[in-house]
Amino acid sequence: MSRLTGRTALVTGGSRGIGRGIAERLAREGALVAVHGRDPEAAGRTAKEIERDGGRAFAVAAELGVPGDAEALWAAFDAGLAGYEGGHGLDILVNNAGIGQPGRIHEVDEAAYDRVFAVNARAPFFVVRHGLDRLRDGGRIVNVSSGVTRVAFPEAVAYAMTKGALNTLTLTLAQELGPRGITVNAVLPGIVATDINPWLADPSARARASSYSVFDRVAEPADVADVVAFLASDDARWVTGQNLDASGGSNLGV
Repeated sequence: MSRLTGRTALVTGGSRGIGRGIAERLAREGALVAVHGRDPEAAGRTAKEIERDGGRAFAVAAELGVPGDAEALWAAFDAGLAGYEGGHGLDILVNNAGIGQPGRIHEVDEAAYDRVFAVNARAPFFVVRHGLDRLRDGGRIVNVSSGVTRVAFPEAVAYAMTKGALNTLTLTLAQELGPRGITVNAVLPGIVATDINPWLADPSARARASSYSVFDRVAEPADVADVVAFLASDDARWVTGQNLDASGGSNLGV
């Protein structure tokens, strides 16, 4: 596969889980992938494993959800990219980094609310804002949202609100950046088997989670990564401003 040869991608939260699956998939398509992570060692391991598999990648370490996070991320990106021939500019930005926040409205305090919004909503906003001068015309922005934005999900109300904000950002940016030929779309996963969902190790819990999908299973990171790779490619040149459900048909009958 070489649909993305000659292009540079940045995947936030790319060192683990869904983000790692996305980084690996884009690299297999030929992209040079900047693997972002809060933990430099984890991001570095993922980048090295991508290179061992024949891809090209480098690590970008920065904490999101704190003052100056976007500027720090882009400074690390610029430094890493400078080591590559012709190293400047970006073609694909995947805003994947995020944290969970369980709890019904009476269970979420102000600190937890502010934290989840800082990471899941504010950070991608300013990552885009400070990255626009690096993003080439004809580029791609893919925001990793959540299927909880299309159903009522009281058990994680603050988290769901952050992803709703990301969907609105997607729609607005699609119109804003259309004149530059940049597409902006969101992918809405359901339950994915990653270390962020350790409760899936319980057979009864996994069975219940699997029942949400019409395919009677939970997703693997590759199920989401393949959708992102499509949106990042020229095949999706006429798709923008969309919130693309990638939940395996979860809760279709609800």
